Amino acid sequence: MNLSQEDWVSQLEADTNAVILDVRTEDEWNDGFIENAINIDIYKGQGFIYAVEELDKSKNYYVYCKAGGRSQQACDVMNQLGFENTYNLVGGMLQWSGKVIVP
Repeated sequence: MNLSQEDWVSQLEADTNAVILDVRTEDEWNDGFIENAINIDIYKGQGFIYAVEELDKSKNYYVYCKAGGRSQQACDVMNQLGFENTYNLVGGMLQWSGKVIVP
């Protein structure tokens, strides 16, 4: 499901079963990420699928990338793998105005 930044953040903050998933590359991750996010690079192809299949399907996943395209793809893949609750951040990090952690 696509959510605006405002809806994504408000839903995330109220969700006690949430996982934040960053699907960008390691270089992008190193430029800064949303607090408490885990990083699984969607460009790793089958490696991405293997890593995602290790995740708990009972959790709610808040997914983002740089602009919203890859995270939408990731949500689609996750839904096909049996994840019921995936939420795509429309606009991604390009439009993110919240806190950013720089490693």
